[in-house]
This record gives sequence, C-alpha cells and structure tokens, in this order.
Amino acid sequence: MTTAPHDPHTSAGSATPGPPGPPSAPGAAARLWRGRAEDPVWARPALIALLALTGALYLYNLSASGWANSFYSAAVQAGGESWKAFFFGSSDAANSITVDKPPAALWPMALSVRLFGLGSWQILVPEVLMGVAAVAVVHAAVRRRFSAAAGLIAGAVLALTPVAALMFRFNNPDALLALLMTVAVYCVLRALEAARTGWLVWAGAAVGFAFLTKTLQAFLVLPPLALVYAVCAPAPVRRRFGQLALAGLALVVSGGWWVAIVELWPASSRPYIGGSRNNSFLELTFGYNGLGRISGNETGSVGGDGGGGRQGGGWGETGIGRMFGESVGGQISWLLPAALVLLVAGLVVTRRSGRTDTARAAFLVWGGALLTTLLVFSFMAGIFHEYYTVALAPYLATLIGMGTTVLWEERAHPAARAALAGAVAVTALWAHVLLGRTADFAPWLRPAVPVAGLAAAAGLLCAGRLGRGLALGAAGLGLAASLAGPVAYTLSTLGSAHQGSIVTAGPESPRGGPGGRGDGGPAPGGGGMTPPGAGAGRGAGQGGAGQGPGRGVPPGAGQGAGLSPGTGQGQGGRAGGGAGRAGGLLDGPDVGSAVAARLTENASDHTWVAAAVGSQNAAAYQLATGKPVMAIGGFNGSDPSPTLARFQQYVAEGRIHWFIDGGAGGGGRAGGPGGGGSAEIQEWVRANFTQVTVGGTTLYDLTSAH
Repeated sequence: MTTAPHDPHTSAGSATPGPPGPPSAPGAAARLWRGRAEDPVWARPALIALLALTGALYLYNLSASGWANSFYSAAVQAGGESWKAFFFGSSDAANSITVDKPPAALWPMALSVRLFGLGSWQILVPEVLMGVAAVAVVHAAVRRRFSAAAGLIAGAVLALTPVAALMFRFNNPDALLALLMTVAVYCVLRALEAARTGWLVWAGAAVGFAFLTKTLQAFLVLPPLALVYAVCAPAPVRRRFGQLALAGLALVVSGGWWVAIVELWPASSRPYIGGSRNNSFLELTFGYNGLGRISGNETGSVGGDGGGGRQGGGWGETGIGRMFGESVGGQISWLLPAALVLLVAGLVVTRRSGRTDTARAAFLVWGGALLTTLLVFSFMAGIFHEYYTVALAPYLATLIGMGTTVLWEERAHPAARAALAGAVAVTALWAHVLLGRTADFAPWLRPAVPVAGLAAAAGLLCAGRLGRGLALGAAGLGLAASLAGPVAYTLSTLGSAHQGSIVTAGPESPRGGPGGRGDGGPAPGGGGMTPPGAGAGRGAGQGGAGQGPGRGVPPGAGQGAGLSPGTGQGQGGRAGGGAGRAGGLLDGPDVGSAVAARLTENASDHTWVAAAVGSQNAAAYQLATGKPVMAIGGFNGSDPSPTLARFQQYVAEGRIHWFIDGGAGGGGRAGGPGGGGSAEIQEWVRANFTQVTVGGTTLYDLTSAH
C-alpha cells in the first residue's frame, strides 16, 4: 500500500503539554468536534453529520408501521409488565409460551416500554438506535486502519442499504444481530493490532450475546474470525490459540448462562419453549431454529415436512444466484458485485504485506464474514426470508469503503484504475437490471444510472492522466451512480409502513413481489392493531391483495398450517385493507373496540382474558386489550402447548375467559408429546361452549358451557 496507517495508539493532543487535571468543558467539546489531530478538519463533522442524518432518516415516519411485527410487540408488552416474561421472552405476561427465539432482542424494547410506556415509538426507537450504532461501529472499524473517507463511505453505504433501512426500523431480532456481529468483527480487528487478549474476549462475548439473539446464525462468522486471528495475530502460535480458547470461553459464558438457567428451571413453573416439540430450548436451537434451517427438516414449521426438508422449493430456489434473484436482489445486491471485486482487489494490493499486516487482515475478516454468510444464505434449504440479508450489509459496506479508497490511493497503476472502473461499471449495469424489476418506480433512474456509471468508469480509467480535480469528479460521479439505486429504494422504504412477520424493502412491484413489498401498514380504523399515533399503510398483502399465500409462505401452506382458508390473504397481508381485516399465520387481525371491550370484561377474574390459535392471532388481541391472551400452539399453531388436557384444566379452574375462533385456522397437529393440539382444542370448545359474535368476530365464553 502507498499510504501508511495512522498510529492507533496516538492520543489526539498528546504533543501539546498542558496543566494537569481534567480538561475544561470547551476543550472537550472542541476535541469532540475536531476528532483526532491527524484527521482532516472535515472528518469529525462529517461523521457527526452522517450519524445525525442516519438517525433522522430512520426516525422519519417510524410510527406508520404501528406494532410492526405484532408477534414480537406482544412479547415486548409482556416483558414490560412481568419480569418473568422479560427473562424468558414470553408471548404473554401470564407466561403460557415463549417466542420461538431467545429473548435478547426483546430486552432493549421491553426496557424502553418499562421506562416510557407501550407504543410504536417506544418499541421501534431502540431498533433505530441500533442502526445508528452499527453505522458508527462500521465507520470506526474502517477508519482505524484506512482513511477518514473510507470510514464515511462504509458508514453511508450501510445506512443507505435498503434492507438495513427496513430492519433498523422494525422489531425483528435481525437488527440487534447485525449490530452484535459488527461489534464482534470490530473487536477482532482491535485484537489483531497487538494480539490483545481483552479485545478478543470481548469479541467472544459479542458473539455469545448474538447467540441469545438469533441462536446459531451468530456462529456463521466464527470460521473466518478464528482462522484470520490464528494466522495473522502478532503473537507466538501457542499464545494465539490460548487467546482463542479464552474467547471461546467468553462466548460460552455470555451465550450459555441463559440457556443453562432455562434448561435447569422446572418446566412446570416456566413457559413452554415456543417452536420446540419437546419444551426444550436446546431442541429449538439445533432443530427448527438451527440445523433445520440448513437441511430444510424443520418439524413444526409452516410448510415443513418434518422429515427430509424442502430442498429449496418451498422457500425459493437455492444456489449462488439466490442473492441476485427476483425477491432478494433489490434488498441487498446493489453493491454486492462491486464488493466482491473490491475484496479481490484489496487482497491483491496487500499480497506482499507481512503476515501481521492489519489492512490485509481487515479484508480477510470482513470478506470472510461476507462469503460465509452469503454461501449459507444461498444454499440453505429451510426457511429463508429476504430480510435475513441485513446480516450481509455491514460486511458489504466495509468492503466498499476499504476497497474504493485503497484502489484510489493506487490509481497510478493501470490495474488499480481498471479494477475501480470495473466495480463502478458492473454496479451501474446491475442497478439497471434491478430497477427494471420495478419499471414504474422512478423510470428516469433506470437509464440515468448506467449512463452516469459508465461515464464515471471511463473517467476513472483515465484518472492517471487527468488532473486531481477531474479525477475526483469522476470518482464522485461513480459513487453517486453506484448509490442512486439503493438510495431510491431506501427512500421508498422509509416512506412506507411495514407490518407482519415477513417484510421487504423497496417499492411495490407490479408483480406483487419485491423490489416490491406487498406488506401493508396498519389499516385505517384498524382498532387495537394500530397503536396511538400510527399512520395508515398500504392495503395490499405480501402476496398481493386477494391472492393466495405470499412470497414467504411455501405453496400449500395457506391451509392447515395457519392461514384461514378462503380469507384471500397472502402472508399476513391485507385483504384489501380497511377495518375488519382477517388474521392469519403471519399477521394478526384488526381488533375492533367492541371486541376489545367484551374481552376485557371481568379481566381481573382470569389469568388470560382469552385464548387464540397462533401467536400472531393472539398478539393482535393482546395488544388491543392490554391483557394476556394465550397463544395456542405458538407461532405456527402446531406446538403441543397447551395439550387438550391442560387446556381443559385451565378452563375448569376459570383461568381463561374467552376462546377466539378463526385466525390461524386451527391448523395445529393433533400429535405431539402428551397428545393434544390446537385443532383438538378448537373442536372441543366448539362442541361444549356458547358461541357469541361481536363485531363479526366469533367468541366462545369458556365460563358458559352448553
């Protein structure tokens, strides 16, 4: 490389002696604004502007998404009322069943609700802060070894990636997971500077907490992190492996303490572990939420066959082209070809560096994290949703920032200019393809991007013969052309509401799929499903209004696995919008005020004001009433919780007042340990209790038998 990195151990201002004692407030403020002494004067103000703009953009129109994913919002509400529900991640404050993930992602939102009350902003603002923090960490990781411009480019690319703008404003676990993975890589890079054990231990702790966020997905980055440290750390081999062992211990402790408590806790006094077949978190981890996602053998999942999996057919075609396909491409792939080009180029530029060179290590770590995650996502045969790709965004962003600036520094060499020009050209041409998938969205942009991009590429090829001003102009034009497509999709994402279990970024496609969402926001007049201050959203379901199962639901999953037959709804989408929207597996119904009032009558006399099949269905009524609603069968309605015998016991004890018919459709299996199932419970209720219809919703009074 032609430029030497700054010394990461140099303290700003250390060359100027001063009197002892704490700095004055104006001096501290000046240093905060100025940054490092060796930085350009514009570097720190630009970083502050980047973070402020990211926060402002992500906060814009935030409440339009209402409860976002009501499955998690209900668990947040429960955790805001019950510390036991907070610890276990229970779906309701009475602790009948947990969500089908570990609870770490719920904890920041539940603490926010405890501090500020229940509402859309209180749930979603912590996600926004995670997004701003992720941008800051990406900037810090890149800036520490490369230039200030590299850090700013990396941070901006992350902030403007469509799927990042989606998920850092949504309450699924993926926002916290992406942040923790970014922190883990940052800590490994800090450890690589001088073989620092402490930083490596912190990396292990970050991965451990990521495990408590989304289980085994957290481990996708472990191979490249461990391998690069074992090879590149500036320490003897024995010490390197000893440090890795300590980091592994930190991972086990930070990720295992909660698991140990849950597994040792008597099952009779804790909630059922949602998503498992045997009330075991370990089974959930290695089955439905773990290896089953790779093999497709996901017993209990929607569309899962429980024996042998669905080799790509149910969740889209597997293969290296998946990240560039019709449904995923607009989420993440805008700069993916360029990132791969720049990864190779960066490794070529640093090929003669020493074993411990931190620039090459940075390319290896970020590139390895990108490739391992990319390959798993491309070939996993089990459940895969487009929004999972937010995990790729930090890795991609750092490679763009590092690679472009390294090649710019090497632009005197024709090969470096060719690589940089090639990255810009392939990005512009790929954007032309992606924009063609939503031809009615900003139609002027589709021809403009390749024209500008190819012009910039031509200028970069000649950068060695151009003056600095013209060369910078070509580079700026190339950056603008490369970011134009993702920026447009991101702005579309920020202006739209997103609700339900499966959401996508970008404009709505005429074909009903992404770049098109098909997810809607809260329906006007939607009663309890829309928290105060939430705006009205789009009315089409993810499969398109009036269509069958949407993109994220395997063919044939609309019946018997959660979606009510004949609702005309896609995956939790809006069947035409408006009040009275029916519920389904992937989104809850609109709950009218009359229904909410009836359910809360004599609420203090019962543990659960109602029970409903499926977690999304139950969550809608729980958020509308503010009272615990039992989710029979968990998320898919297929978990063996409660059994028919246990449900009958609860009813006999007067612990459940109402049974809400419909919704997930009673699709739960009748088998399972101990017998029972949601279908059996539904049939027993219908045969033995009085039916009441309120506002078009069918209820059964479990205190009034025939």
